[in-house]
Amino acid sequence: MLDPSAADILNELRQAIIDGAFPAGTELRQNALAERHGVDPALIRSALLQLDAEGLVRILPGIGAVVSSISREEIDDVFDLRVILEPRLLRRAVPALTAADFARIETIHHLFIGAVAASDMARWGALNAELHLAIYAHARLPRSLRIVTGLLQTCDRYTRLQLSTTPSPGRAEREHGMLIALCRRGEIDAACRVLTTHIDGVRADLHAAFA
Repeated sequence: MLDPSAADILNELRQAIIDGAFPAGTELRQNALAERHGVDPALIRSALLQLDAEGLVRILPGIGAVVSSISREEIDDVFDLRVILEPRLLRRAVPALTAADFARIETIHHLFIGAVAASDMARWGALNAELHLAIYAHARLPRSLRIVTGLLQTCDRYTRLQLSTTPSPGRAEREHGMLIALCRRGEIDAACRVLTTHIDGVRADLHAAFA
């Protein structure tokens, strides 16, 4: 009998975490998992590193891999604030965006597309946050911008989880593309609607992942 593939091990561990078989705070011991699955510990190590990149576990010095905590209440708290603050920032910022700003935004967008295509989950969340913040940069609402920056940092692991579990990760690319196009044309009301739909879509995907 052949050993399970690396992808099979990764998918099984990921689903076990999402399903709650490994609750938050559980230490995932490499050798024990290798013995349970009948595979080389290196295969488990590779899977745990990928799960760390997705935000589902944290690799802690001297401890190893520990399952991260996440809850519907935490998700709703973060996304409720995003839905309130981000359209406000966009509305204030878009009229001040220059051609150079849009060139930078498009560059980030293409890097995001490349990261998704390469399944580079460690970069997905960071590029998503960078794109949003580039759009809001000229809002002249420094306190709101600081709050949203913190929310997007919190959402880093959520974004990676959402993109790794949704059947169509290309949706984020399309919604970002629509958002940029509307901002470029100055259609601010429509851009705010797309932004709200985009944020709520991520929330719905996360709720579904933890249903």
